[in-house]
Amino acid sequence: MDTSRIQDRRRLRFNTINDLLADIDRLVAAGKAGTLRRTGNWTAGQAMGRVATWINYAFEGYPFKVPWLVKLFIRMRKGKYLRDGMPAGVRIPGVEGGTYGTAPLGTDDGAARLRQALARLQRGEPVKYESPAWGKMSADERIVLNLRHAELHLSFLHPE
Repeated sequence: MDTSRIQDRRRLRFNTINDLLADIDRLVAAGKAGTLRRTGNWTAGQAMGRVATWINYAFEGYPFKVPWLVKLFIRMRKGKYLRDGMPAGVRIPGVEGGTYGTAPLGTDDGAARLRQALARLQRGEPVKYESPAWGKMSADERIVLNLRHAELHLSFLHPE
């Protein structure tokens, strides 16, 4: 489904990694209780695993290059994305499924991967690779970008 058209999303704003960790706990608890509802294409495990994968690319390497025109567009919108969040429904051309890091995962496994990735950010582990799209970022910008990314993907998950 085209997620850019989905209206049934949670309004999320994570100001800190701890805010995101608390939401992960809510999602896992709702999953165990059988009250977790999704309105997007991915399971909770996939959504959390995707955010974790993209955090880890900065430490382990990116599996793609970004065309200069796309880099220019993204870098021009960097401030907006950091402030207001990321748009839904964006797909990477030529990539199966439109993106990377969406392997099937159970909720517990996706949550564990995301918690581990967030721990790397909290510890201030130095990144080895700059983003091929965003370029050089400060540690604070990197954290905010990943919080905005988590807001996007977790907004399709509803712990009820």
